[in-house]
Amino acid sequence: MKTLYILRHAKSSWEFEELSDHDRPLNKRGRNDAELIGQELHSRGVKPNMIMSSSAVRAISTATLVGKEMDYDADDIVVKEEIYGAGKEELLEIVQSAPAEVQYLMLVGHNEAISDFANTLTPDHVASLPTTGVVALEFKCDSWYDISRNNATLLFYDFPKNYK
Repeated sequence: MKTLYILRHAKSSWEFEELSDHDRPLNKRGRNDAELIGQELHSRGVKPNMIMSSSAVRAISTATLVGKEMDYDADDIVVKEEIYGAGKEELLEIVQSAPAEVQYLMLVGHNEAISDFANTLTPDHVASLPTTGVVALEFKCDSWYDISRNNATLLFYDFPKNYK
């Protein structure tokens, strides 16, 4: 069995107009929401073996804050530049490249691709992921290469407004 947590980055700041889209940081709400979702995932017993994140500042910050709440070392986050700007097909290829020994994988990325990717794999439609929204899918297979909608079960779909 393989379990995939698909996480959209938290709310970013538009305060610094001189920054590129790639370099935008999280705003206060984003930081708080990332910690909140991390706490909720921890309370569910979520403990990824690997977190893969887009190279964008807001995605790495989200991965770090969520991971911290689940006792995941920030130094172990795998930053993949190709997640930034990837479409759903590229996201699938990135997940399929995860090491075989990884059973629990978290992917941190951007909309619309991250929502499209989740809906490509889930047998149940989920709405567009809001910032810091997460979809958890379990796959009845032993290889990341074999994940598909046909062997997936939606474990949960969660986001910060469920707790406010």
